Amino acid sequence: MSQPIFAYAVEKGIDSQPRKVNIVASLVRDRYVADAVVILENTPRRAAKAVRKAIESAAANLINNSGVSIDPKTIRISRISVTAGTRMRRYVPASRGRALPFEKISSNIFVEVAGEEKVKKTKPTQSADKADGKEK
Repeated sequence: MSQPIFAYAVEKGIDSQPRKVNIVASLVRDRYVADAVVILENTPRRAAKAVRKAIESAAANLINNSGVSIDPKTIRISRISVTAGTRMRRYVPASRGRALPFEKISSNIFVEVAGEEKVKKTKPTQSADKADGKEK
């Protein structure tokens, strides 16, 4: 069995709070990418679209940028983490002409995937075929 090959993708500035995105990310942690995409397509949360996009991007990075041929069936999410992104300061109108501050919180999603190299089918050598033919 060969060593796994890793690739990652980072999605920054997601307009959802990290605790809400982390709930969706925990649904697909340590799963195969194909299974994770199906789960996220059927998850009725706003953050599911962003998490799916990050996972598909990491899988595409692994397939296209690794330099070796990767078997798509073996691609697995090895690590997924959600951190707090930048905070935008905003104001909401209040009584008596005042303005009360609040912050819009964004999220960053980091996804690392691992896959196995495709096993090349080798043809048996002719000398081995001849040796097998003599023994019969």
